[in-house]
Amino acid sequence: MPRKGMRSLLPSHFSFRHHDGRSPAPPSPPQQQQSSSATMMEGKVTAVEAIITKWDPDASSFAKITSLFYEDRAEARRFLLAVSDLHHAMLDFVSDKGNLVSGSDTLVLAQNLMQAAMRRLEKEFYQILSANRDRLDPESVSARSSGSSVSDAEDDAGGSPDDDIRVAGESIGDVELAATVAMADLHAIAETMISAGYGKECFRIYKILRKSIIDECLYRLGFEKLSPSQIQKLDWESLDSKIRTWLGASRVAVKTLFSGERKLLDHVFSGSDSIREACFADIARDAAVQFLSFPELVAKSKRSPEKMFRILELYDAIAELWPEIDPVFSFESTSAVPTQALNSLVKLGEAARASIADFEAAMQKDTSKSPIPGGGIHPLTRHSMDFVAWLADYDAALADIFADSSVHVPSALPEIFLDTSQASAPPSPAPSSAASTFNYEENPGYPVAVRLARLILVLLCKLNDKAELYREVSLSYLFLANNLQYIVNKVRGSTRLRHLLGEEWAAQHAAKARQYASNFERLGWSKVAAAIPAGEVGPAEMRERMRTFHAGLEEACRNQAEWVVADAGLREEARAAVRGMILPAYRGFYEKCRAVLGDSAVVRFSPEDVRSRLSEVFSGSDGSEAYSGNRTGYGSVSGESKSSSWSSR
Repeated sequence: MPRKGMRSLLPSHFSFRHHDGRSPAPPSPPQQQQSSSATMMEGKVTAVEAIITKWDPDASSFAKITSLFYEDRAEARRFLLAVSDLHHAMLDFVSDKGNLVSGSDTLVLAQNLMQAAMRRLEKEFYQILSANRDRLDPESVSARSSGSSVSDAEDDAGGSPDDDIRVAGESIGDVELAATVAMADLHAIAETMISAGYGKECFRIYKILRKSIIDECLYRLGFEKLSPSQIQKLDWESLDSKIRTWLGASRVAVKTLFSGERKLLDHVFSGSDSIREACFADIARDAAVQFLSFPELVAKSKRSPEKMFRILELYDAIAELWPEIDPVFSFESTSAVPTQALNSLVKLGEAARASIADFEAAMQKDTSKSPIPGGGIHPLTRHSMDFVAWLADYDAALADIFADSSVHVPSALPEIFLDTSQASAPPSPAPSSAASTFNYEENPGYPVAVRLARLILVLLCKLNDKAELYREVSLSYLFLANNLQYIVNKVRGSTRLRHLLGEEWAAQHAAKARQYASNFERLGWSKVAAAIPAGEVGPAEMRERMRTFHAGLEEACRNQAEWVVADAGLREEARAAVRGMILPAYRGFYEKCRAVLGDSAVVRFSPEDVRSRLSEVFSGSDGSEAYSGNRTGYGSVSGESKSSSWSSR
């Protein structure tokens, strides 16, 4: 018959002695001939009585203050074997119904000895857990479990804990050895108590001591339990500090604290799945649910621009830890933990999508009406591209967040914005309507690329509106060239953004920026160039043309000295283009004037003088950072806040 705890096999008029030693006295049965199991029972009782009585904590002061496993490990092993032998003898005894009448005195004595043994083992179990609190911290257990476990070593050594300890002592240090000894002892005690029907007592002791360790470790990691109302009341600085603390603690909490506790418990109670599950649920479930609910509370709090990247970091953290969370909390009774992790991911994803929508709406609502001096880079461009580039750094999280949502592209989105060839996306034609929907299952990053391209498109549309604020058409083109080139540089300067949008996208937009610059050069300098005659003219017209050229050159240089070409490469290209428009034609005109007019005062500038003047244009400083226009509500997402965000990653 299968082995069961004695409590399930004794008849109703028998019971284990209470821990104070009391036991009801059964009636004296009539004398009958003893069975072989009764004889074996008496022999086992006689054999184990001395060692069990010696270590009964209620029997002597010595046993009360002395640790069996610390005092004499060999005797501790004999004690466990004695208890196991007694237990088996009692099982055999009660399986023979004839013994229930004839051998009750022997059974009562055995029962009393078993209860004394359990008192001893309860005490030892408590003492070992308490004395090895630091050695059995989850970090140490988790680290040791990455190698061969104690159970594996026991199997390799033929099932002997002492052999396992001896083998372990040859390869590890004193602290690890002490922890290995403690784990082996706890396992042996738990197995003995559970087989004797005392699993609940063992469970109670373990739960009391280990639950406090979980709570203490989370406290030491800086985690603070907060209600939704408390989260809502926190200012951003306080909430950001708590998010950074949680991010720093998350890996330790899941991969070390909860994982290590599960591994320790799996070893100690390896013989009982039900006790392992119940114990781990009582110890870790509530703490883990509270810990993993924090990101959900943050996601449900009021949205703000600076919170966007923290939300993505929280999402990244939980997604990274999911492969650990699911197996550690695999019991049915701990299913609330992975459920909470998934709920947090869902809410963080919803918050991220809503924040990106808020960002797009804020760009569209920008109402600044003052043109940027010199056609420089608009603050809207800087802040928007910072935001887009930072979003690209979280492309893995965003791909997850948008994985189950279709991508709707407005009809105004040119095909060039859909070029993500560098991200291995399949070629797509330009959409024909706002309802166009694509399936991007084969490339999870493609929806992210389209969304970022859409945000840039919204920015370009706003910049086009702002270009119309300039009175001079040439300055409008310069403004567009500057801002589009800045966008291209930002894309190329971000590894992730360049990967998502593709180099072809960047090259085509750079070409568009040069086209804007060419239009600016043509409109800004055509009047000066037109003053130089294309053919032969008489002396009078020659003088007039030279005066017109000098006046136009001075006016253009004076006006455009403060105009801005922010990109150094584009600036040199613009200067070279203007020189190409002016200098070759002027050089020929200058030589003709010298030949016809001599050293007339009307010929004021030599070709080298003109070259020198042209080298001074487009030298204005880009004052857009000091621009006081409306920053659309999301401009507060500064480089400082993002860099602090990166510090926790």
